[in-house]
Amino acid sequence: MGARTGADYLERMDREGREVWIDGERVEGPMSKHPAFRNVMQSMAHLYDLQHEEQNRDVMTFDVGGSRYGTSFLVPKTKDDLAQRARMMKTWADATGGMMGRSPDYLNSALMAMSQAAAYFAENAPAYAENIRNYFAYVRENDLALTHTLINPQVNRALTVSQQANPHVAAHVVEKNKQGVVIRGARLLATQGPITDEILVFPSTLLKGTEEDNPYSFAFAIPNSTKGLRYICRETFDYGKSHFDHPLGSRFEEMDALVVFDDVLVPWDRVFLLEDAKLCNNLHMQTHATLHMTHQVLQKNIAKAEFVLGVAEEMVDAIGIGQFQHVQEKMSEIILAVETMKAFNTAAIADATVDEWGVMTPAWNPLNAARQMFPKTYPRLVEIIQLLGASGLMAIPSESDMTSAIRPDIDAYLVARNVPAADRVRLFRLAWDTALSAFGSRQVLYERYFFGDPVRMAGVYYQSYDKSAAVERVRRLLEESSSTDAKTAHPMG
Repeated sequence: MGARTGADYLERMDREGREVWIDGERVEGPMSKHPAFRNVMQSMAHLYDLQHEEQNRDVMTFDVGGSRYGTSFLVPKTKDDLAQRARMMKTWADATGGMMGRSPDYLNSALMAMSQAAAYFAENAPAYAENIRNYFAYVRENDLALTHTLINPQVNRALTVSQQANPHVAAHVVEKNKQGVVIRGARLLATQGPITDEILVFPSTLLKGTEEDNPYSFAFAIPNSTKGLRYICRETFDYGKSHFDHPLGSRFEEMDALVVFDDVLVPWDRVFLLEDAKLCNNLHMQTHATLHMTHQVLQKNIAKAEFVLGVAEEMVDAIGIGQFQHVQEKMSEIILAVETMKAFNTAAIADATVDEWGVMTPAWNPLNAARQMFPKTYPRLVEIIQLLGASGLMAIPSESDMTSAIRPDIDAYLVARNVPAADRVRLFRLAWDTALSAFGSRQVLYERYFFGDPVRMAGVYYQSYDKSAAVERVRRLLEESSSTDAKTAHPMG
């Protein structure tokens, strides 16, 4: 099949049943018709359709034996390959303003890296190497959309999963039989879960490696239609409003869900790791999946920062505040964020090297710096929009007001310096949906914890960063200073 279209995506989603719960009710009928999912599914379909537009064809797809596949499945062998993958990912990110953090290329990147590092899985069992290679080929051939989960429920964060008062809450192995592995329990937090084809269940890291951790040590993938698998969704932030009223929430509301495994059978050919805490803990870094996933995230972050820059500049121009120095300073912050993220991308590709698996891999230092910075940067970008818009972000009549008898008042009293009232309202509703709505607030929380606990991440970053060269230069200077002092010292008489 190769690169699929939006129609292919929607048809498969509606054809394959799945158990999804939202607002106390199980979703019945086609997913693409449900009010909580229909708009974001149209946005997903649009991403797939972009692959087939003539101007995107050579960037977004590549040829293998006469069939074209999505570029996020490309195994990069050269820096040009990495650059092409980045352009493809940026094209998708631009289409959503960076507001869909789990577009399919994110997990495609991880799966690509893992498939090339199949020998890593063979350390657990030879069959698992074949399983990961076959699964990558299957996902690539069908251009599937994947969700994933790797976090255990937050019951008592001070204890490991095996030490909890009820150790059966977290997803764990309850049986192994001829057909496969039976999983029971729950996981957080599957973004886009209900609107994807399959789920990748990655290891929950920080396993202690004790015998008690064995039931929680695994990696596998199964279709979302698997018996016993269900998603429990939070409330939707797509309130059924128009694109005018909720320009982002009505398009890109990805949905997050609790994943419940009610004695789910995972066939043996879908198991990638099992009962080896060390291999599970090191999976992402040792296979370099983290690097390729972070490179995809960086394209999203560039697009997101550029989107905020565009919104903010439009606000500045509309209400005529660009002459004020504090406004220029705030706008400069956004520009710095854009250019910093772009510089990280340039460095990651320029310093890329071929890894032990034969894959051209982006440089980790700039990627790691980017993923440390953006969780702190994005909340500040949103704050700048709030500061620029001030009370204007509250004076945002709805589309119904714009077509009502009150419209003359809106035209008279909400006119901006450089745009008519209707354009100002439309723009400020976009700014509000970016910075203040439930959708916008979720984006801030999402970015804060995209890669996990930022404090723990900072600690790991500090501990793992090679500081030896910098320290050595300082020591040499101190030694030279000490030597000089000794030569010029006067004896005491």
